[in-house]
Amino acid sequence: MHFQWDWLCLGVLIISSVAAEIENEESMDADVEVEDFDKQSEEADVDRDKSPLEVVYQTPKPTGEVYFTETFDGVLAGWVLSKTKKEDTDDNIAKYDGRWEVEELKENTVPGDRGLVLKSVAKHHAISAMLTKAFIFDNKPLIVQYEVNFQEGIDCGGAYIKLLSSSDDLNLEYFFDKTPYTIMFGPDKCGEDYKLHFIFRHKNPKTGEYDEKHAKRPDVDLKKFYLDKKTHLYTLVLKPDDTFEMLIDQSVVSKGSLLEDMVPSVNPPKEIEDPSDKKPDDWDERPKIPDPNAVKPDDWDEDEPSKIEDPDAVKPEGWLDDEPQYVSDPNAKKPKDWDEEMDGEWEAPQIPNPKCETAPGCGHWVRPMKNNPNYKGKWKAPMIDNPNYQGIWSPRKIPNPDYFEDLHPFKMTTVSAIGLELWSMTSDIYFDNFIICSEKEVADRWAADGWGLKKLVASANEPGMFSQLVTAAEDHPWLWVLYILTLALPVGLGVLFCWPAKKTDEDIDFKKTDISKPITKGELKQEREELEDDEIELEEEKENEDTAEDERREMEETKRELIKDAKKMGREASPSEEEGQGGEDIDDEEEEENEVADGSQEEGDKSNKSGSEDEMKEADESTGSRDGPLKSVRKRRVRKD
Repeated sequence: MHFQWDWLCLGVLIISSVAAEIENEESMDADVEVEDFDKQSEEADVDRDKSPLEVVYQTPKPTGEVYFTETFDGVLAGWVLSKTKKEDTDDNIAKYDGRWEVEELKENTVPGDRGLVLKSVAKHHAISAMLTKAFIFDNKPLIVQYEVNFQEGIDCGGAYIKLLSSSDDLNLEYFFDKTPYTIMFGPDKCGEDYKLHFIFRHKNPKTGEYDEKHAKRPDVDLKKFYLDKKTHLYTLVLKPDDTFEMLIDQSVVSKGSLLEDMVPSVNPPKEIEDPSDKKPDDWDERPKIPDPNAVKPDDWDEDEPSKIEDPDAVKPEGWLDDEPQYVSDPNAKKPKDWDEEMDGEWEAPQIPNPKCETAPGCGHWVRPMKNNPNYKGKWKAPMIDNPNYQGIWSPRKIPNPDYFEDLHPFKMTTVSAIGLELWSMTSDIYFDNFIICSEKEVADRWAADGWGLKKLVASANEPGMFSQLVTAAEDHPWLWVLYILTLALPVGLGVLFCWPAKKTDEDIDFKKTDISKPITKGELKQEREELEDDEIELEEEKENEDTAEDERREMEETKRELIKDAKKMGREASPSEEEGQGGEDIDDEEEEENEVADGSQEEGDKSNKSGSEDEMKEADESTGSRDGPLKSVRKRRVRKD
């Protein structure tokens, strides 16, 4: 039994640990669709069994058609720093003078793997590069992918990229916030607002103007991606069927349709409200109105106050009427530099009167206020349904003169350059492994060779589960309560069910009150012989039921003599509690036999029969074992009761 309880306790402990781990994973990855990345990671040219220090890094190389790639492992070629200024901004901060560097990660470093790092704080940064070949939105998907690591966390700033629109006058040295772009994608954060941008500029086919269309916010909590100081992979997929997906670390965090899930909508409404339509002056929008026929009751007194003094209140005993609530501090001293001409007459600061601390109160006693039972307030007529109610007015609808229908917003303006135009209050934002392509397999292999290796090194350097739990509790102290309860529950159950029970004194001594002195063997033998004689006589009596009445009386007299002899034998035996009780039983039996003899013969026969059988059973049980005397005495007590 104890073995089974041990397994039960062990199972409860395991279940508690697994449940805590599952809850932690679900809170971090809720509502995220996880794609199959393990297969791609296995194909990477990395030995998974090696320690992080033994990893050999090789610069990723694209395996298919690409429009742009950048690893920053060699010379920073092709990238152009902006030399212009930001418009509508003070001159001292308008210039794009933020500093960029190419360097390795500060933590979980992969030797030889470098990235582009934003170094300056509170400055504008702008850098851009031309694509290997322009991307034309026709019948191929667009896949944009790159890595970001907020090495110092992030207070306020972005790490998004812009895909610049093709134009004849595009000059990367003059890249700034007003430079036309087709798509903006990436993380952005300020305060507690964590965003993942996807914005595209849509061209109005009627007017030729561009409007920004923003994807709806993801339902996933993005906070951890900004604060864990790990390298994360951001991917945008646009498909020719006018759908999109946004992924973080190969997991879908948002997806939708360019026609239905953008704000504002790509296509305007067919009808709009008539701007020239105005609400009539007599239009009644009131669903309820005061009853014009209602009259204020004569007994309605609007002058009654809502609160009145409690006439039943009594001043508490010990109230100090002559003591003020505050007194001057007797220990205060005038400062040495106090100038009465400049500062006026010095007065000691006021402190609570110490005499009032032990008293119910000080100063002038005022009766407390209570609600006025006669208060009714200002009278108002009850409300009734408005018979002239016409509903909420709204302007009439007219056809939208600017209406158009673009059934394929995927066909955007051609992209020919990529740029980062950022402002940040935190430094050391790390960018790496940019790729623009049309095949998902190419992007996945690129990620496996770059980001997959960083993820492997970071996982190898992560602390154990205990350290992670302690770190989490430091950020959220309430987790200590959860840890204690998780450990205390199985321990408590183990103590409750697995601890051996102790025997009580009642279990050992429950028969002490029944212990009595034993009867001698000779006495028991003699008593048994007498009971056997009685049994023989009763059997003969049964065989001669039809005999004369005088023979039956003789049998009864013989029975009485036997009982008297048994009584004499009990008196001659050694005195004991059991013999005394047995003697009382015999006396009682003799009295019962006399009563039966005086009664009917039939009742007497039945009584003699039952009495003999009881005595015979007692005699048989008394010679069965050592406990025989105890059982005999106990049965006599029961029969007597």
